[in-house]
Amino acid sequence: MKNALTKTDFNFPEQKGVYHGKVRDVYFIGDDLLVMVATDRISAFDVVLPEGIPYKGQVLNQIAEKFLDATADILPNWKIATPDPMVTLGVKCEPFKVEMVIRGYLTGHAWREYKAGKRMICGVPMPDGMVENQKFETPIITPTTKADQGHDEDISKEEIIAQGIVSREDYEALEKYTQALFQRGQEIAASKGLILVDTKYEFGKANGEIILMDEIHTPDSSRYFYLEGYEDRLAKGEDQKQLSKEFVRQWLIANGFQGKDGQEVPFMSEEYCNSVSERYIELYENIVGEKFVKADVNDVAKRIEENVNNFLKEYRK
Repeated sequence: MKNALTKTDFNFPEQKGVYHGKVRDVYFIGDDLLVMVATDRISAFDVVLPEGIPYKGQVLNQIAEKFLDATADILPNWKIATPDPMVTLGVKCEPFKVEMVIRGYLTGHAWREYKAGKRMICGVPMPDGMVENQKFETPIITPTTKADQGHDEDISKEEIIAQGIVSREDYEALEKYTQALFQRGQEIAASKGLILVDTKYEFGKANGEIILMDEIHTPDSSRYFYLEGYEDRLAKGEDQKQLSKEFVRQWLIANGFQGKDGQEVPFMSEEYCNSVSERYIELYENIVGEKFVKADVNDVAKRIEENVNNFLKEYRK
């Protein structure tokens, strides 16, 4: 897809290595810094799709920037600066090997499990008699293991502690931060006419202190419904109007793809990719409450390299 950055191969000053994730590429600078590039790649069902989505990386990076700033009073985060619309530069942390997923509503993966008859997810009970998209009485935390390859797996709090993945003391701190961040995210979303339905957070440690890492409250890590009409649609059993990556998953499912062996990703036309791009921009404008300003995409890689190099030169002075 033209104007979409799907591959990076930078060589920044003091660079010690690079990790290419599903969507983000992380460059290790010296012993203390990370340069995280939010590419225009898109993944679903733990598979990176073959086409990029124009402006997606910019949308993700700039939403994450807003929410990192808006939650910095709850706990410190890794961000130092955003030298480019698609780049965050921050503190290198030792990551916890779990993702903290929190769900305010019965939807997505939790609903698929519920519909299959399960009433327990990640060791957390779900009450009988619920319907799709119904609000939980209190949000539930359903952590997953953090897989470098393949699928993240559901895991319970007690399994995490018993296996020594995270200590009990640290895990209980992560739970507390997860609840506080989600509450803040829900308050901000409500003020913009949205519902923050569910999300995931990643944490690490730097100098012995727990730090919020990676992205926060973006459409890749979170699901949003429109507040207006939510109750009416719920009562009628209709699909909720939502702003998240779920619409991409639903399109894939409808076209016979759920990331299972032997399945092929359906053809992604330029028209389809541009429509996904428009949905991402729509989410940005709704959740941030500002007009999205498209960055220059004539030579995205060159722009990023110049912006990061200039910032690092000043930062290291």
